[in-house]
Amino acid sequence: MNETERIEHYRKMTETPVERLITRLAVPTIISMLVSAIYNTADTFFVSQLGTSAAGAVGIVFSIMAIIQAIGFTIGMGAGSILSRQLGAKQDREATETASSGFALALILSILLAVFGILFRPALMRLLGATETILPYAEAYAQYIFLGAPVMCCSFVMNNYLRAEGKAVYGMVGITAGGILNILLDPLFIFTFGFGTAGAAMATALSQLISFCILLSFFLRGKSSVRIRLSAVSAKARLYLRIITTGLPTLFRQGLASIANVALNVAAAGFGDAAVAAMSIAGRINMLAFSAMLGFGQGYQPVASFNYGAKLYGRVRKATAFTAVAGTVIMLFVGLICFIFAPQVIGAFRADDALVMEIGIKALRFQMLLIPLTGLVTATNMGLQSTGNSAPATVLSMLRQGIFFLPLIFILPPLWGVDGVIASQPLSDALSFAVAVFFFISFMKTLKAKAADEESKLG
Repeated sequence: MNETERIEHYRKMTETPVERLITRLAVPTIISMLVSAIYNTADTFFVSQLGTSAAGAVGIVFSIMAIIQAIGFTIGMGAGSILSRQLGAKQDREATETASSGFALALILSILLAVFGILFRPALMRLLGATETILPYAEAYAQYIFLGAPVMCCSFVMNNYLRAEGKAVYGMVGITAGGILNILLDPLFIFTFGFGTAGAAMATALSQLISFCILLSFFLRGKSSVRIRLSAVSAKARLYLRIITTGLPTLFRQGLASIANVALNVAAAGFGDAAVAAMSIAGRINMLAFSAMLGFGQGYQPVASFNYGAKLYGRVRKATAFTAVAGTVIMLFVGLICFIFAPQVIGAFRADDALVMEIGIKALRFQMLLIPLTGLVTATNMGLQSTGNSAPATVLSMLRQGIFFLPLIFILPPLWGVDGVIASQPLSDALSFAVAVFFFISFMKTLKAKAADEESKLG
């Protein structure tokens, strides 16, 4: 990127009306999130055709994919938030050092995870909630997911960098290309080549490799504001600590999501393979619906962090309010559609299993009733993280899948049976919203005060 392009990009990020800028950045990000969720759902769809136990295996291994995503998103969003503020403050050399160091850290951690997972795969699958009938399918699926972990993790990092720069279109190209390839390869590897559940994982790993190559090319060819260079990797422990600290909200959000999924599988396993499969399918649909909000929020994040670095606090406040309101409206619409068509959606996966249908429809509808509340929660959490307020952002990120969900998933099933499994997530969403309101009000007041201070200095 030459100097003229840098100046133009800076003006775009700091002068374009925030509503238009967020929407422009959010559209490719939402597409990326939806494609990622769709190809994850495609795995569930195609594998479900092999039987109920095979469908349950996807839910088991989803916890592993959540851990890989947690590493990638923690480092990607931590380093991305820092480099975005550095770009806003016109510290381009420091931004490249942050990007290169974050990439190296993600690569090392994901390789360690892959080695550990392959060595201890059978015991790990049992720990994650696999029953004896689900175990063979889960092991076959997990093997190739672990092999693909390094490229998957680094792809998440690079995608977050591009979003942080305000160049989400490039990220969309890489993610969408891999996602479409995954959907095309799934039936080919599962059925045509007869690889079964392992075929779905092969398709995922190969498609992620293609995404990795496309995304890396943008950094190597100078299409991004920052570069990824071995020579720019820092030896300073302070930078890595800062990246991890800034990414902590994401780590807890993604990490607790993985732990929550394990707890959900364990709780559901007490009611049979049908319950595990039903909750797995409903969970994937919920993730697909929620990806629309995550995509919109990730369109907001670079606007918040870039303008915060430029000390334009009034723009950050306006962007936060817009994201909370627009996100709530989006999730209200998405939730209504999923609620109405819940039988058709669940039936597309396991229409021939009456018990899976019964549990799955009820679970999906309960989740969709309260999903509009995630609009304000997500906007507040991402706003705090983007502006370097990692402590309150971390606390808020722990609520939905940790502080509230984990006690509920252990307490409610013994009391209410399978309905307790179903009710745990919606109740957790309601409680998280109640707490997030206080964080939101405090954050908006802080931004208002900062904006007033900055105006007094200039005036």
